[in-house]
Amino acid sequence: MTPLALPNNAQQNPASLPSLTTMLLSFRKELIWVGVFSLIANLLTLTPTLYMLQIFDRVMLSQSELTLIGLTLVTALFVGVMAFTEWIRSRLLVRAGVRFDEQLNTRIFHANFEANLEQSRGDNVNTFSSLTRLRQFLTGNGVIAMFDLPWTPIYLAVLYAMHPLLGLFGICFTLLLALFAFLNSKLTSKKLAQATSAEGDTTTYLAGKLRNAEVVHALGMLGNLKRRWLLLYREHANAHWQAQDRATKAGAFTKFVQYSQQSLILALSAWLAIRGELTMGAMVASNVLMGNALRPISVLVSTWKEYGQAKQAYSEIGKLLDQYPERSPSHMAGEVKGQVTVRQLSATAPQRKAPILDKIDIEFEAGEVIGIVGPSGAGKSTFARCLLGIWPHITGQVLLDGVNLRDWSRDELGPHFGYLPQDIELFDGTVAENICRFTEVDSDAVIDAARRADIHDMILRLPMGYDTPVGQAGRLLSGGQRQRLALARAIYGSPDVVVLDEPNANLDELGEAALARAIVDLKAEGKTIFMVLHQRNLLALADRVVVMADGRIAQFGKIDIGGTAGQIAQAPAAS
Repeated sequence: MTPLALPNNAQQNPASLPSLTTMLLSFRKELIWVGVFSLIANLLTLTPTLYMLQIFDRVMLSQSELTLIGLTLVTALFVGVMAFTEWIRSRLLVRAGVRFDEQLNTRIFHANFEANLEQSRGDNVNTFSSLTRLRQFLTGNGVIAMFDLPWTPIYLAVLYAMHPLLGLFGICFTLLLALFAFLNSKLTSKKLAQATSAEGDTTTYLAGKLRNAEVVHALGMLGNLKRRWLLLYREHANAHWQAQDRATKAGAFTKFVQYSQQSLILALSAWLAIRGELTMGAMVASNVLMGNALRPISVLVSTWKEYGQAKQAYSEIGKLLDQYPERSPSHMAGEVKGQVTVRQLSATAPQRKAPILDKIDIEFEAGEVIGIVGPSGAGKSTFARCLLGIWPHITGQVLLDGVNLRDWSRDELGPHFGYLPQDIELFDGTVAENICRFTEVDSDAVIDAARRADIHDMILRLPMGYDTPVGQAGRLLSGGQRQRLALARAIYGSPDVVVLDEPNANLDELGEAALARAIVDLKAEGKTIFMVLHQRNLLALADRVVVMADGRIAQFGKIDIGGTAGQIAQAPAAS
């Protein structure tokens, strides 16, 4: 089981090791103690063997009841200590597993989030299943068997000391099981990996379709999607069946070897006893010793499926953590003015040859309202995401108040940013929780944001007002309601930089007027606002306009457009 073992240079140069290996090394103390208790437990495992030797070779000959009572009491004490040490080492592994999970789950959460932000992975949630499989293996019988495995040669040496033929017999059976374990790993590891991968693909595919059940049902796509899902499911089921079939065969062969060795070792020792080369006590004890010698290997063979899954989980988690290491932001958010500078900004996407944005240099003053226009595919939305620091594949710099966005602490910077994306995504929670971004609900601030978005009266008409659950992804609200609720979330707490991507796409005339009033209010407070627009009604609110084409800035400056900011914001509010 070497693939899960730590490298030989682990203690010499931990800084150069993968993240997951380094984390496992932090549990050296627990593993050392498990090894110590394994030493005690395996030494005491010899107690029943010695007890039988004494019973047959001393008590039965002396007929001494006092000796029998003394031996029995001492044996009971040692067996009790053995059980206690086995319990202690199991408890140590379980507690270490819990601590391992606690240390790793947050890392995996952040790494998954970054991977999802880069849109590079479609099976992020499955990584937590990998963590569960790895933790369960590290705290299960397989790891305990690894600690017991070094004692197999010692048991064989005791057998050899009792009689060389017994030792040779034990060595042969041990090598047979070890060879079978090796062959079993070669035959099943690939199938187990295929089964696990196919299971993840099937789960991800099904979850994606269930999230869009209304579209599937409305367009009559269920039959076609079901056929594709069945192909994935059958592939998963077939790989799982093949892996399970091989595991079952391995288990059957292991039992055959165990039962055979019990009978054969007893027959061999009986033959030696008949020849006078072995005592009756040694004859019985040899069977117990042989069972102790083969037990760790048998356990490893029986847990090979779990080992294969743990090995793959270790690889997946290690790769994820190495690809997305922990970041320590150097600049903590204090006062944010909102001045934005873009230097040589280029943005790309995976499997795309031409850049989406190409070497953009531009500067925006704090407190400006900027309109961003251009044809579809010009790069407007990508530029907006770059201004927020959420587009991963970029070169160049986006500076906020002269500091690169990559250097800011996102947790502290978040309240200073407001963002209304094209695709509105609300979260399963109440209206108030969505507006306040799932921080502690500040009723006054929530109501203020709702009033600015002109959605307060609409919320009060909901069954539970601000405490109304919006449902998964806001499914209980209309498109316009979701857009205005997302606007309230974007302007909650009067953030210093607000980016609005197609903010009026789903709004009626009253909603657009409310949006205009919110922008006017934020502008009066000196906030920096970026508006990506197709409909140009709101351009009168802009101080300057960016015109984009083919990923570049075609024009930048003030433009003359009909209407004034005051006229746009004068439409009556929704009742």
